[in-house]
Order: sequence, then C-alpha cells, then structure tokens
Amino acid sequence: MVEEFVRLLALSHRLSDPLAWVVVVVFLGGAVLESTDRDGARPVTVVGWILFAVFWFSLIHYYLVVSKSAIEGIGCIVAVPACAYTGYLLFRGRDSLFILSRAVGVMGLIFLPFEAIPSLTTALIEIVTHQTEFVMGLFGQTAPADFRVVSGTVVDRPDRRSTFLFVDDTGHQLTYTIRIACTGLGSMAIFGGLIGAVRAPLTRKLRALAVSIPVIYVLNLIRNTFIGLTFGQQRLHVAPELVLGAFSATDPYKVSYFLADRVLAQSVSVLVLVAITWLVVRELPATLVVIEDLLYLFTGTDYELRSVVSGDSAHSE
Repeated sequence: MVEEFVRLLALSHRLSDPLAWVVVVVFLGGAVLESTDRDGARPVTVVGWILFAVFWFSLIHYYLVVSKSAIEGIGCIVAVPACAYTGYLLFRGRDSLFILSRAVGVMGLIFLPFEAIPSLTTALIEIVTHQTEFVMGLFGQTAPADFRVVSGTVVDRPDRRSTFLFVDDTGHQLTYTIRIACTGLGSMAIFGGLIGAVRAPLTRKLRALAVSIPVIYVLNLIRNTFIGLTFGQQRLHVAPELVLGAFSATDPYKVSYFLADRVLAQSVSVLVLVAITWLVVRELPATLVVIEDLLYLFTGTDYELRSVVSGDSAHSE
C-alpha cells in the first residue's frame, strides 16, 4: 500500500507544470470577475483553491524524495489541506480571501514565465551564477584550485554556464549547480504577488517592494555563496552517518550540502522571510488582511493586527 502511494505521488509530479498554469489562469480569471461580480467570481476562485491543493500534492514526492528537503516537503503536505480549507471558507463567505486569491495569481504570473521560457530561465540563472561567483571572490575564493564555473557536459544544460566545479586534493570533483530555485525568484514572487494584490496607494506599494525584493535578492546571493563554499570545500562534514541516515543518502560528500542547504540555509530563510514580512507590513498595512487570513486558516481564530502597526491606516481590499 505504501509503495503504491509513493508511486502515485511520483506520477502526480508530472502534472505539476500544467497544473501551475491552470491554477494561475483560474485565479486571475476569478480576480477579473471579482472586480465586477463577486458572486460570480466565488465558484471560479473556489475551484482555483481546489486545483491549488492538487498542485501542492503533486510536489510532495519531488521535495520529500527527490530533493530530500524536509522543510519544503512538509510545507507541501500542509499546503494541501490548507488550500482545500481556504476554498471552503471562501465558499462559505469569507470574502477577504479574494485578496489572497489575487495574490496567488500574481505570484504565478511573476514566477511561471521564468520557469517555462528557456531563454528567460537561462538568463536569470546565469546572472545569479555570475554574481554568486563575484561574491565568492570577495571571500578570496578565486583561484582555479578552489573552484571554477563551468558549462557543457558537466551539467544537465550544456548551453548554461551555471555550475561551480570544485576539485579536492585527491582529484575528487564536486559540482554545485545554480537552478531556478537558487535565484530567489520564488520568494520575490511571493512578495510581488502579495504587494500587487492589495489595493493601496502606488507610493506605498513601491516602498514595500523596495524593502523586500532587493533584500531578498542580495541575501539569496549570500545564501548561494554559503552553500557553494561549504559544500565545495566540505566545511560541514559533521556526524555523517546520522545526516546520511536522516536524508536517506549514501554519498558522504553530500553531508556538508545537506547541513548547509537543507538544514541551516532553509531554516534561516524562514526567519528572514518573517522579518521581511514585517518590513512590508510597516510600509503597506493593507497586506495585514492576508496575514490575518493565514493565521485564521491555521488557528481558527480571528486576529486584529492593525494595532501593531502604529500610526498606519486600516487596510482595505
């Protein structure tokens, strides 16, 4: 039974890309309808949340089994019932969730073109790779003996210069490849969607973008540098048997990578996103309604958070 369920999870991942586009189209369609006919938009947007739940289900196998990312895998598992419940609450009349629905649509509109259009994907990845290489250079890691950036047969995309190649004293090669998930685009899309979804003065939106997008981009370069150097130079080869057992892996060279990326970087990223959310809320109080809805989804309690932003006006849809 367990093996069959795992096989189902693996097969469902094939649907993730087309599902993502369908979800975005449905949410954006609901947003357009909502501007003139909220009652007509409700069933459309509810369907969007059901499809969004299926989308997260399709990613569980990839993050838990393929990427071995406990944080992202558990996040996908939690997102499935959370999305279904959101659709139910919207169906029952919690109209503030139309804002969160618009935000998801805008997020997808920002993210998906970079994932689906090869020229955009390559351009973004190579820019981030070049800038990560520059930051590594600031730490004195520029000698060929330390690493070099390569393309060709070493990586899965021969037309993309996106892999850091490290060679140790024994001649063993380690590669760290920058992929779309390493560009910070996902986090930037989240805040771009959140800021774009609320109705507020343009100046406030621009200030909110200024305290989120550049900060995420710079911190992501630091994150890439930390993971690349820690893994490439094997700086965190700690408790290998325990780490490999936890991630169901056998390659001892991956211990530093698992600890640097899957444990430290992802844990710190959660705290950083919380801090950036606070900065965005200070500049754009209208986003509080989304945070209040998210808190309600997970606690079942309505919270009034406007009072924590002193001197700012009430949020609006």
